[in-house]
Amino acid sequence: MFAAIGIFALLGYLLGSVNFAVLVAKKHGIDILKEGSGNPGATNVKRVLGKGPGNLVFALDVLKGFVGAGLPYLFLRMEATPTAAEIHFIICVAGLVGTLLGHCFSCFLKFKGGKGVASTIGGLLVLLPVPILIGATLWGIVFLLSRTVSLASLVLGLSLPVSCWVLPLFTRLTFSPAEFWFAAAVAAFNVWTHRSNIGRLLSGTENRFVKKA
Repeated sequence: MFAAIGIFALLGYLLGSVNFAVLVAKKHGIDILKEGSGNPGATNVKRVLGKGPGNLVFALDVLKGFVGAGLPYLFLRMEATPTAAEIHFIICVAGLVGTLLGHCFSCFLKFKGGKGVASTIGGLLVLLPVPILIGATLWGIVFLLSRTVSLASLVLGLSLPVSCWVLPLFTRLTFSPAEFWFAAAVAAFNVWTHRSNIGRLLSGTENRFVKKA
């Protein structure tokens, strides 16, 4: 188990370190690290280069998280028991955690990177599909109302453990303790990576997407 955790975490880190924002912006002759907010993520690419490149980076980052979390499902065969399922889940989590660490602290960008929201969404489509679909819906609602990506992303992250706690009360869905605490850890990590955005939100200086006439 521990060997598998280490292997898939390392593979995830190397995958996550490939920064699509930098690569896509470079195709357009732009160093995204020196433009806009300087953050090598989909939001900054969209702000600097427009919807097309920004949405492409977002989709590629989602795919990156999906692959990072899903690799153990492709290469490992586990017994159909609750214990084996939980072990499998933990190994998949290791793959996603490695991917997020690579995305946020890329070894190819002197350990700089994006905030990992899109890659988190991709990984959670594998690990917690219903909570992340609820979170994505909330993201869309909050963004439409506020036009602020960081606020929408914070709401998405915080909704994950809430969904894991509330859904079993009203549906037949159940979540193991490992799934709940993983969701809580993702929410905490999301808050930490957005700590500078939180400061700007509180001061009223956070960037917003304003519709052009």
